[in-house]
Amino acid sequence: MQNRRDFLKTSAMASLFAFSGGVSHLFAKDSQGVKMEFLTLNNGVKMPILGLGTYTLTGANGQKAMSDAIEIGYRLFDSAQMYGNESELGAAIRESGLKREEFFIQTKLLDSSNEDATKKSIEKSLKALNMDRIDLLLIHSPYPHAKAMYRAMESFYKQGILKSIGISNFGAKAYLDFVQSCEVIPAINQCETHLLMQQKPLREAMQKHGTLLQSWSPFIAGKNSIFDNPTLKTIAQKYNKTPAQVILRFLVELGIGVIPKSSKKQRMQENINIFDFTLSEQDKKILMGLDTNKSSFSWTNY
Repeated sequence: MQNRRDFLKTSAMASLFAFSGGVSHLFAKDSQGVKMEFLTLNNGVKMPILGLGTYTLTGANGQKAMSDAIEIGYRLFDSAQMYGNESELGAAIRESGLKREEFFIQTKLLDSSNEDATKKSIEKSLKALNMDRIDLLLIHSPYPHAKAMYRAMESFYKQGILKSIGISNFGAKAYLDFVQSCEVIPAINQCETHLLMQQKPLREAMQKHGTLLQSWSPFIAGKNSIFDNPTLKTIAQKYNKTPAQVILRFLVELGIGVIPKSSKKQRMQENINIFDFTLSEQDKKILMGLDTNKSSFSWTNY
């Protein structure tokens, strides 16, 4: 079995992704290309099911990590105003020499006091990214003014400046209240989601409205000795994959987007190399049994 530290490099050079409907196994025709699956959002937009989380990737080193990810084949990047790295992400994309259309860029807004302030905040992110549009814009948390913020986002969405809009860290109760006032139903709700918190009640609540779940911290930031879980390690050995790869594959097979964060090229390659195997129904049931539906982070409020 490959372990996370000793994972060997696989051929994974940059490739063009062809979009198609549904969650499907699509890959570039180039033999050196990276396989990728896609989610179809509730407005028909196609989004890679796996991308790079960029929290803590700032400055020159952060931009270098993003450039490495582009070289490997990542096309979805998750940023946020809170991360302070939108400008680095924009620079990495421009310097890649690839067309903007090949990327799916998402970022998240900090709290704003009203609709007008939110419009200025969106323009601030566009300027930092040096882009004329954003593929997915999220409200970072269920802020007190979230509904007013979302109205501003809906306005930019109707203008085509935002291709998709959504939310982040909204639990089932907050989500169901929020969507009652939405003209455009959120395409994505980005939340803590991993083996120990699989967010089944939230997924069921959102399914009725067509909102998909995207997982932040699918590895629980290494908490709970997740990579040493004996059940997970046994399943990983069966597929000759690492525990990290099995975690990501499990979430993807549930239709959940994943944005694992890493600054190390070797681990980026490991994380994206999950589209060449499928978990058995029995193994998925075993992994579902690890769910405690409890947060591993003190600041969450689901």
